Amino acid sequence: MSSKKIQVWLPLAFAGIMVIGMVIGFQLKEKTMSSSFLSFSNRSTIQELSDLIKSRYVDQIALDSINGIVATDLLQKLDPHSIYIPREELLAVNEEMAGNFQGIGIEFRLINDTVNVMSVLSGGPADKAGMLVGDKLLSVNDSTLIAGVKIDGLGVRKLFRGETGTSVKIKFKRGNILQTLVVTRGVIPVSSIDAAYMITDTIGYIRINKFAERTYEEFMQALEKLQAVKMKSLIIDLRGNGGGLMKEAVDIADEFLGEDKLIVYTEGEHSPRISYTSKRPGLFETGKLAVLIDETAASASEVLAGALQDWDRATIIGRRSFGKGLVQQQFQLSNGAAVRLTVARYYTPLGRNIQKPYNKGYAAYQYELEQRFHTDSSKQNDTSNKKIYITPKGKKLYGGGGITPDSAIPIDSIFFNKKLIPLFASGIINNVAYNYFVNRKSFFDSFKEPKTMLTGFMVGDAEVRLIETEAKRQNIKWESLTNDEKLFITNRFKALIFRQKWHTEGYYKVLNETDKMVQKALITVH
Repeated sequence: MSSKKIQVWLPLAFAGIMVIGMVIGFQLKEKTMSSSFLSFSNRSTIQELSDLIKSRYVDQIALDSINGIVATDLLQKLDPHSIYIPREELLAVNEEMAGNFQGIGIEFRLINDTVNVMSVLSGGPADKAGMLVGDKLLSVNDSTLIAGVKIDGLGVRKLFRGETGTSVKIKFKRGNILQTLVVTRGVIPVSSIDAAYMITDTIGYIRINKFAERTYEEFMQALEKLQAVKMKSLIIDLRGNGGGLMKEAVDIADEFLGEDKLIVYTEGEHSPRISYTSKRPGLFETGKLAVLIDETAASASEVLAGALQDWDRATIIGRRSFGKGLVQQQFQLSNGAAVRLTVARYYTPLGRNIQKPYNKGYAAYQYELEQRFHTDSSKQNDTSNKKIYITPKGKKLYGGGGITPDSAIPIDSIFFNKKLIPLFASGIINNVAYNYFVNRKSFFDSFKEPKTMLTGFMVGDAEVRLIETEAKRQNIKWESLTNDEKLFITNRFKALIFRQKWHTEGYYKVLNETDKMVQKALITVH
């Protein structure tokens, strides 16, 4: 009897449940159409917005794109240096700090839609395979054309970079002969040291371009090399160095300071104070020292310069540094992206926080740097922090807005010359210099050291005419040059030729001969 009752009532029960379900579903639909539906959720407003855009926006939007836009905008509202790093960019960003990447080991330049090999890393994968400077690359893996097509430098790098041990087949033209090479990718080191050489018989010069994982190790190798040839004074060039890993700057500072001296300390709302002090006898604690900075020297560069200035250990020469006194820590996100979040401020040994103000927003923060190029930035001190700090030798220093040099050198006005800017912006001088070197490679191969090439290779009117011809071919207005303008062009041209032959060290050996900041440093440490 009971089973028969169940058979009678079961369809009715199911029907009732369906009716109730339809009613609830209808009411749910009505509520999702209203603006109040999401208000019952415990999720954040950002999560709600992302879901709304994904489910209701007129066009299809990738969720990663939404998250990236929201994260970037949010972080910029906090401070100018907290950043969101998308998953697809994270590897390149991490490689930058690691000081190496995986690829074939060439430098290239795009000239007239053709990838030209500018430099081949000695002992690297491309070098072992037989690639030479001057080769014109045409295609990759028989299928991807890279000549005569619209491709940028990023696109070329993506083709050549890849996991160590994998191979890439490259078709190229050497002279008029078509050739093919198979290159097995490997780990390619990227040095933090642009140049390290004796600029006089007793004065050394080291230029550091960033602070990555191997910067201290590379710096020590350079320092020991110079000391082996009786260096008595040193110039450290930090211009253009946007910073990097603070630890590397701290370790380098340790080589110039006595033991147990404060180098920098960090502190934040959720980060207790951490002090970094010198821990060992340094290799260069007593010789004369000058540090070159400019408006693009930032972060770890300012840690190093600030510590040496506070302890009266070095003369700081140049222009006021960028003014970045915020410390970032990288956090991995679940979607494969990462965030570099500001977690603390750093302070020089005397307690100076050199972070410039950012309370007027991100755009104003960036514009402040641009303004410096239109004023005498050597004298444009920041007045946001008027507190005076006194060094052990009684020198007055100020906090806020970067490191102000002890000896100011204003920017050379020729860098803003309206006749020269189009030549450099278009890359014409670089392209002409590259072709000039390739076409005369046998001549340049005859020089076995930079010293003989400095006197044995001169740039004159003939080379300027080559630049003029190319400028006119590209419809760039050419005006007669003053002696100063001609000297500037010929000096840069010679430096680019030296870069082809002797890499970045050769480039700076030429430029430093007329560099006003370097010349001032030579007098200071003599």
